[in-house]
Amino acid sequence: QVQLVESGGGLVQAGGSLKLSCAASGIIFSGATMGWYRQAPGNQRELVAQISATLDSMLDSTYIGDRAKGRFTISRDNAWQTIYLQMNSLKPEDTSIYYCKADWSGRAYWGQGTQVTVSP
Repeated sequence: QVQLVESGGGLVQAGGSLKLSCAASGIIFSGATMGWYRQAPGNQRELVAQISATLDSMLDSTYIGDRAKGRFTISRDNAWQTIYLQMNSLKPEDTSIYYCKADWSGRAYWGQGTQVTVSP
């Protein structure tokens, strides 16, 4: 059974930082492309950041969405089967539920989400 469990959300003032974590189980983690998405009320779910599956002798490649570029960093720790989203210089418009996604073996898996609220 595949499980993705997000943590690290909360309330922070504008300009502050949060670090989200997503712990995965039930998949070959190093072979999964992992991503962070977010969805605010009334909005579509959007890709925030993505990190590729780990390939031998190659660095993980990452993608950061335009709205997060320069402020957010995505990373993975295959030993702990966890990905992270370091969010700095947070803005009120970053307020959303943040979801972890795993693309593995032709299927997509989602976590339950963690709320991030940024106050002005």
